[in-house]
Amino acid sequence: MKFKSIFATIFVSLLALVFVIAVSSPTAAQKAEKKEKTSEEMIAKKTTGGGDETKMSGDKAVKTQPSEKSMSDKKTATAPQDADYWFEKGALCATYGNDRAAIKFFQKAISLDPKRSAPYFEQGISYGQLGEFDKAMTLVNQAIEMEPQNGLYLYGRGRVQLLAGEPEKAMQDFKKAAELDDEDAQTYLKQVADF
Repeated sequence: MKFKSIFATIFVSLLALVFVIAVSSPTAAQKAEKKEKTSEEMIAKKTTGGGDETKMSGDKAVKTQPSEKSMSDKKTATAPQDADYWFEKGALCATYGNDRAAIKFFQKAISLDPKRSAPYFEQGISYGQLGEFDKAMTLVNQAIEMEPQNGLYLYGRGRVQLLAGEPEKAMQDFKKAAELDDEDAQTYLKQVADF
């Protein structure tokens, strides 16, 4: 009897969820109307050159002066020319496993600020995750040349070397990184010693 009541509870919950989704999602007519408006706006921009705001009046596009709000929207719609912005986007992509996209964002950060070592390092790590070890080592080594006392960079190079099948070289980098007080390297070495 308990099994039937659990089943009924689950069934009612799922039915309620489907109902909520059906009620809250826009109808096909609303989607079509929005799509139609968007298409009309695109046609109007092409007709008027897109520089000024346009409004649809019947089937005809009417040109109006741009408002301050639309001008600020255009400024934010363009790609930021800030290396930090692109670095953070790359780091986010790498965190969630999209290393191909991360590499592109790190490249953009490097092009905007070539003297910063972190984008080189992170791009190298992303290449390592993709199995492109030559590119990975080149970039990580470049970051290490820029900041030779950065234990994280040595630890990262060690990780790439492990992935590349070079455990002896990796251990050398882990030891150097641990000497530079990198906590990840110290933890790794402690775990290896415990085995």
